[in-house]
Amino acid sequence: MTDKNIVLVGAPMDCGKRTAGCLMGPDAYRTAGLAAALGDLGHSVTDHGNVTPRANDVAEVDALYRLPETVAWTTALAAKAEAAMAEGFPIFLGGDHALSLGTTLGVARAAATADRPLFILWLDAHTDYHTPLTTDSGNLHGTPVGYLAGRPDFAEFPVFDHPVPPQRICMLGLRSVDPAERDALHGTAVRSIDMRAIDEDGIVKPLSGFLADVAAANGMLHVSLDVDFLDPSVAPAVGTTVPGGATVREAHLVMEMLSDSGLMTSLDLVELNPFLDDRGRTAQLMVELTASAFGRKVFDRPTRAFA
Repeated sequence: MTDKNIVLVGAPMDCGKRTAGCLMGPDAYRTAGLAAALGDLGHSVTDHGNVTPRANDVAEVDALYRLPETVAWTTALAAKAEAAMAEGFPIFLGGDHALSLGTTLGVARAAATADRPLFILWLDAHTDYHTPLTTDSGNLHGTPVGYLAGRPDFAEFPVFDHPVPPQRICMLGLRSVDPAERDALHGTAVRSIDMRAIDEDGIVKPLSGFLADVAAANGMLHVSLDVDFLDPSVAPAVGTTVPGGATVREAHLVMEMLSDSGLMTSLDLVELNPFLDDRGRTAQLMVELTASAFGRKVFDRPTRAFA
């Protein structure tokens, strides 16, 4: 992998759901040595600190959890993401997955400026394909893909100027999908790859096919990595644990394939809740996975002990 100018952007966002703790995520990544791990691989790393949203006049909606704050974060992160794309390779340190409402908006604007198509790889147990009107929980961390795909009913949010067509979206690792999301996805060209498909056919074939399409289109690739993509036995620090997730080996394979492809142009690391972690093991694993995405190979990877 070519050495990159990596920009770290903290998003201590904790309003997308009701389980508190994700606001500590950015500092957990810093403490776990993310910048040093990437620097050791030859990359230039600049930490821009944490984004701070401004207050707005959006009204609260009873059915939605902390809507005004989520809109404020979306606006602030979109501006920061677009600027960071012009500077280098941004890694957004979360924070709950509602942060991707803003990061994908900013990245999409940068892709449009570059006149290149944007592709989305969603590594997650969930599709996050809800709209504000379909989410039963009212938790807006379940809506980012709905937003970036141009689904309706996001009137309070900034307009997503350049929605991502379904055929450019790949969801990998699914195992918890609400009926409303399943119905909405049915018949679309979104690649929705659940864990059964991975168990049956492996993880390489569907990811290779998607990456080939990105390369053929000279596309830009935004990757959003949710801690719950991983099995909770290896990554307990998440408030949305779903058994049966990706193994450590599968996850490293995905990240090494991304590194080999050279196609990834921005990255979200989301839903890390240090309050739920076990001696920092999840934060350390996420740092290791990120290092794999930026060129660390299996024989270079240090052995970690959690005793």
